[in-house]
Amino acid sequence: MCIEFGRETCGNLDIAESREWLVTNGIGGYASGTVAGLLTRRYHGLLVAALKPPLGRTLMLAKLDETVLYDTRSYSIYTNRWADGIVNPHGYQNIERFSLEGTIPLWRFAVADALLEKRVWMQQGANTTYVQYTLRRATQPLKLILKALVNYRDYHSDTQSNGWQMSVEQVEQGICVTAYPDAVPLYLLSDSPLDDSCAVAHDWYHGFDLAVERYRGLIDKEDHLHAATFEVTLNPGDVIAFVATTEKQSNFNGEAALKLRRAQEQKLTGLWNSNRFLNTKESPAWIKHLILAADQFIVDRPLPENPHSKTIIAGYHWFGDWGRDTMISLPGLTISTGRPEVACSILRTFARYVDQGMLPNRFPDAGEQPEYNTVDATLWYFEAVRAYYSATDDDNLLAELFPVLADIINWHCRGTRYNIHLDAADGLLYAGVAGVQLTWMDAKVGDWVVTPRIGKPIEVNALWYNALRTMAKFARQLGKPHQEYQAMADRVQYRFSRFWNENTGYCYDVIDSPDGDDALLRPNQIFTVSLPESPLTPVQQRGVVEACGRMLLTSHGLRSRSMPAGLSLASNHSQYKGKYGGNQYQRDGAYHQGTVWGWLLGPFVLAHLRVYKNPEQARQFLEPMANHLTAHGVGSLSEIFDGDAPMAPRGCIAQAWTVAEVLCAWLATEI
Repeated sequence: MCIEFGRETCGNLDIAESREWLVTNGIGGYASGTVAGLLTRRYHGLLVAALKPPLGRTLMLAKLDETVLYDTRSYSIYTNRWADGIVNPHGYQNIERFSLEGTIPLWRFAVADALLEKRVWMQQGANTTYVQYTLRRATQPLKLILKALVNYRDYHSDTQSNGWQMSVEQVEQGICVTAYPDAVPLYLLSDSPLDDSCAVAHDWYHGFDLAVERYRGLIDKEDHLHAATFEVTLNPGDVIAFVATTEKQSNFNGEAALKLRRAQEQKLTGLWNSNRFLNTKESPAWIKHLILAADQFIVDRPLPENPHSKTIIAGYHWFGDWGRDTMISLPGLTISTGRPEVACSILRTFARYVDQGMLPNRFPDAGEQPEYNTVDATLWYFEAVRAYYSATDDDNLLAELFPVLADIINWHCRGTRYNIHLDAADGLLYAGVAGVQLTWMDAKVGDWVVTPRIGKPIEVNALWYNALRTMAKFARQLGKPHQEYQAMADRVQYRFSRFWNENTGYCYDVIDSPDGDDALLRPNQIFTVSLPESPLTPVQQRGVVEACGRMLLTSHGLRSRSMPAGLSLASNHSQYKGKYGGNQYQRDGAYHQGTVWGWLLGPFVLAHLRVYKNPEQARQFLEPMANHLTAHGVGSLSEIFDGDAPMAPRGCIAQAWTVAEVLCAWLATEI
C-alpha cells in the first residue's frame, strides 16, 4: 500500500488540509503539518522541540514559506489562511503529488516543466528537523526563496506578538534566533554553502488562522515572526537541506541523515518480520506502515541511573507519557514489533515510580511530580509484564519486578488512594470518591466528572482477576508461595457472576455504585473476554461479544456507550453524544458518551476470536483501518471517531494504543 495523493486530493483545499503528517525524533519532539502546507492547529510546526525530554515541548520553527522563481515567473508553493478567512497564496495548487516514504512526507511541486521535491524528517535523539529540496528536473536554473517563520512558546499555547523582540543573528550558513536571554537558541542552517543570500529580518506576520482550534473552541489566531529570508539557486539534480535545530554546530549533512533515517526504518520492518517466526506470509503494506507508526510513540525518559530509559507518548499532538496508555500500548508497540528490550526498559522505568501500590497516570508537562489518579493503569502493568514474559522467558526481570507486583497486590488488599480497596465481602475491587475520575473514562471539566463510575467497574475487576491469575503463575515460576493469589482469583471468579445481567444478556458496567448497579451498555465489558484470563462462562463470553457487536461496533472501534434505540431516547441514553466537537465542555461531555475509540477495536477482535475461533472472520474487522491510514494522521491511526455515521476521525491524529491494539490483533489472527 503506497500512501500517496495526486492533484485530485492535493488541489482540493478542504481535503488536503484535513490530511496531516507527522515525523518524530524519539525524545518527545516532532514536526507536523497538513498536506496542503496550511497551519490549522497550534500544534503544527517544523520543529516542536522537547526541551526536557520527553516533555517541555516548544514550538520553535512554525513553517518555511517557499517561493519559486523559474523562467521569469514566480510560483508560490506555500499556503496560508488569514484571520479574515482569506487563503493567500494558493500554493497547494502546485502540489502534483504527496506521498509517504516510510514516515517521511514527500511533496512534488510542478511548475512549468520543473519538478521540485521536498522532504521532511527528524534526527533521532535530537531536536533537529531536516527540510530537503531536490530539483528533480528542469531545463534551466530555479531560484528557491524561503521565508523562515519562527516562534518560541509551549506547544499548548498561542502567540500574540505585542511587540516581542527576538534576537536574530546571522551565523555561518544560516541564522541563530534567541527568543529571550534564557531561551534555548534556534539555529536555522543550510547543509550547503548559500551562494545567493541569507537576509536577516524581524517582521511579525499577524493573524494566521487555525481552523481546527476554532472547531475545538480554542483561540484560533496566532502570530509568527519572519526571522530571515534564504535564497538559493538550484540546477537540475541539485539537493539542499535546511536544518532547524537546537544544536550549535554547522556540519549537518542532509543526504547522510536521510540515509540513516531510511536505514532505521528498514531495521524496524526487519524486526517485525523476524518476530513472526515461521509465518512466511508477507504482511500487507498497511501493516508495515503501522510498524513504523508504532516507533513514533517510543521515546526516551532519561533517569539518573539510566539516561536511555524508555517510555511511550500516548498520542500526537498533545499527550505526554501516561501510565495507563503506556501499559496498554506496550505489548503492541514493542513486543509485537520484535523489540522486547524496549519493553524491558519501559517496565523498569515505571516500576521506579510505583507509589502506594499505584502507577502514575501522568507525568505533567511542567513540574516533576507524577499524578497518581488512576485505578486501572497499575492493573494493566501486570498484563504488560505477562506479555513481556510470555515472549521472552526473562526470569531475571520477573524476579526483579515480582516484589513490586506483590506490593501492589498488598496495597490493593488493604486499601490505597481514592478509596481503592478490596471488598472483603466478595473479593472484588472498589474504587472512587466524589469529584475524581479514576477509570480510563476520565473526562472532567471543572468540578464535573462526566463518567464518575464510582463502585466496582467491570474492566477494573476483569483486570484484577487477570492480575491475580498472572501473579499465581509468576510465583510458581519463581518458586514462591502462590496459593494465596490462586485462592483470591478463585473467589473473584466465583463472585464475578454479580456482574452478569440476566435481563439484558450482558454485563453491568459498574456494580455497587452510589446509585446502584449501572446496566448501561458500555464497551468496558469486552475486556472480560479479551484478556488472557476470563472470569465469565463461555455462554456469557458470547453474550458480551454479541451485545458489543450489535450495539457498539463501528468500522473503527467501539462506541463508548450504546446508541438510542429507534427514534426515542430512553432515559439511559439521554446523554448519548454522536458528534465530538466544540469547546472543552462540549468535547469532554461527548468523550465517553458515544464517541468511538479506535483502541477498543483490538480487544473486540481478540474477544471475537476467542468466542468464534475464526481468525479469518475476526481479521475482517481490522480491514477498515487500512483505508483510515490515508485520512487524518496520514500513515497512523486516530484516537477517536464520531459515534454517528460517517464516524469522522477526531482527537489525536496518531494514538499509541490504537496502533498497538490493531497490531496485536493482527498478529493474533494470523493463519
